Amino acid sequence: MDSVWSQTAQLPQFEPLRADLRTDVLIVGGGMAGLLCAYKLAQAGVDYALVEAGSIGGGITKNTTAKLTSQHGLIYGKLTREFGVERAKMYLSANQAALEEYRTLCQDIDCHFEEKDSFVYSMDGRKKLEQELTALERLGFAAGFVEKIPLPFPVAGAIKFERQAQFHPLKFLAAVAKGLRIFEHTKVLEIAPGQAMTSGGTISAKTMILATHFPLLNKHGGYFLKLYQHRSYVLALDNAPDVHGMYVDENEKGLSFRNYNGLLFLGGGSHRTGKRGGGWQELERFSQRHYPDAKETARWATQDCMTLDGVPYIGPYSRRTHGLYVAAGFNKWGMTTSMAAAGLLTDLVLERENPYEAVFSPSRTVLRPQLAANGLEAALSLLTPTAPRCPHMGCALKYNAAEHSWDCPCHGSRFGEDGSLLDNPATDGKKGM
Repeated sequence: MDSVWSQTAQLPQFEPLRADLRTDVLIVGGGMAGLLCAYKLAQAGVDYALVEAGSIGGGITKNTTAKLTSQHGLIYGKLTREFGVERAKMYLSANQAALEEYRTLCQDIDCHFEEKDSFVYSMDGRKKLEQELTALERLGFAAGFVEKIPLPFPVAGAIKFERQAQFHPLKFLAAVAKGLRIFEHTKVLEIAPGQAMTSGGTISAKTMILATHFPLLNKHGGYFLKLYQHRSYVLALDNAPDVHGMYVDENEKGLSFRNYNGLLFLGGGSHRTGKRGGGWQELERFSQRHYPDAKETARWATQDCMTLDGVPYIGPYSRRTHGLYVAAGFNKWGMTTSMAAAGLLTDLVLERENPYEAVFSPSRTVLRPQLAANGLEAALSLLTPTAPRCPHMGCALKYNAAEHSWDCPCHGSRFGEDGSLLDNPATDGKKGM
């Protein structure tokens, strides 16, 4: 179940850490966000090191659908209502700036960068779309409305963002990683003020950036309540139509579409990790009904950290952890937001002002309806009298028959049938299997 990206890219390899180390900045996590932080710090002449428990790009990055866009569903109406026009404008500006930075970097990188228009469609009616267009007009962004899109079902309409993009994430990552100070197969075992104990030695650092998908530390920041995880699935189809753009349903359980190298990526089947969802079966049924001549060439699944309010947590880990920063909760838009995160965190490390610090602050209010939903899910799971249980915080694991794994509905840790760890925030395989 390797993604198309994993099948078609060769990543550089790096040695593990084998001795104690001193550095000014330690980056933990070798996905897109961590690598871009390392790249930007290197460009700024900062003394840094990056450690990755496995191989770079081997986590969520390899399973993305790799859209580079500031169109993150129907988010701008929501942001305008909940944060105000200025904060919503900051979010849009941060992601547009990230897109432009990719556009510039990719001129010199062979990563199949392509400009594509992006669309959010609705099957329920135009009201949501009209509200989003009104919000975008207030933000001064020229979005368009289209009646029809080249998908095999009727829609109420779609909002169009022009000149967005898509790319090959691992080919991009391979180019960016060359020459960086990276230690692979180096697992962080414990973090203390100014120190990280790893499987290869102790690293002393004035500043640390945790770019580990789900934050490692439970005792600070409350991320175990502020985040939950969501799984979604992709089929790569040959002999399927070119849809000439990137499309996503405004409904969380809807479908997404984009093309790459003659293939159609059909995404969907999503659900909260540890819960039931449509999975690949939903996509297979759709493909058989609408693209009967198509042939599946690859399939994969991904997992996304979701925040309480739809905005990532990028900045100081908590008010009480000086010199510790975090990038987490990209809400299914991790490629674009990774670039925005790297820029913001680099500025924070260098003590430079960044106009987007306030909108992404991890210390913003947690008083959102999703907080109660996360708390209830955790309580129900902790009270479920079954084994096995997740070593992260003791929640009851649920068997995922489609992927032959044990999944945690509280925080999204996943384990193989043999007990091996597949996805964090757990740091070790589960016990008692």
